Amino acid sequence: MGPPARVVILPAESSTLRIESLELPDPGPNQVVVKQFASGVCHSQLHQMHAPRKKPVLLGHESTGVVLETGSAVAHVAPGDVVMVTWVPRQAQAETVPPVAASLQLMEGLAISQNVFTWADHTIADQQYVVKVDPNIKTDVTAIIGCAVMTGAGAVINTADVQPNESVAIFGVGGVGLSAVVGARMAGATPIIAVALDDAKLEFAKRFGATHVINASKVDPVAAIHQLTINNDRFNFAGAPVSGADYAFDCIGIKQTMAQIVAACRNGHFGAHAGGKAVLVGVPTTPAELNAVDLLINEKQFIGSIGGSCSPDRDFQRFLEWEDNGDLALDQMVTERFSIDQINEATDALANGEIAGRAILEF
Repeated sequence: MGPPARVVILPAESSTLRIESLELPDPGPNQVVVKQFASGVCHSQLHQMHAPRKKPVLLGHESTGVVLETGSAVAHVAPGDVVMVTWVPRQAQAETVPPVAASLQLMEGLAISQNVFTWADHTIADQQYVVKVDPNIKTDVTAIIGCAVMTGAGAVINTADVQPNESVAIFGVGGVGLSAVVGARMAGATPIIAVALDDAKLEFAKRFGATHVINASKVDPVAAIHQLTINNDRFNFAGAPVSGADYAFDCIGIKQTMAQIVAACRNGHFGAHAGGKAVLVGVPTTPAELNAVDLLINEKQFIGSIGGSCSPDRDFQRFLEWEDNGDLALDQMVTERFSIDQINEATDALANGEIAGRAILEF
């Protein structure tokens, strides 16, 4: 058997998390055993906690740690290497064998994961989800690169490919939204408009590069975005000056914000210039209800971004360089720290909107 581990378990019959002490199995040929330093606490885990299920579930999908053991077919990492564990294959384009999601045999049956589990002081993962990084990185706050930063910043620089001087609106400024703000700043976007319901969180977003903020509980965010982005040199279908963001990102994923990002986008005009792109980043909790006439007449696009369209082997190095150069302030973005024994407190704080940036578990 592998090393002893303390693992957070989501039971099949309850949404209250428990911690189980067990021994990890020996790694299979394509698996890596990792002693973890820290793991991010992602809002998408709340969706899993409240979703119907028939089996216990293993949670967490972003972390930093050190390799303890590797399987016989693993060549890119070795014991002692500092790594990040993520839920996106590190080289999806080069896969010859599909990666296998982690699971653990418990007394009550097989516990399953969505690719990996990182709410544990030790984990075992398919090698495709383990990325080798510089051993001198910060081993706590970098844990959130594996989801929050990758998803938010990646949506801007990869999925949307935002260019200098293009306008960006970002709905939601949690860890993913703040990372999108950073990505927009690094891409040279202007203006960078942050939209949320809390003034304190909006002020916090300014630290990461938001040039304008809109409290959607006080004003119509769509109207405010159009007012901030009027271009008197271009005209829309009705002959009025073009307005709206070149790109609008929904980092929340509810019916209202999915509709708002389309409405907030720039109008196109008969091929003279294209409409804006609405990018869905947050995990949707409801079906979308979109204005199809707006999409058609104004030549707008509605697209999805999963994991920021990232290739971890390529993109994690870029994000770590941003952090090292002071362009990605992870020490500020991580606003709460919990021990594994405080996991229910951490998820309660997240559900109650009490975490301004991103929380991490430290082991």
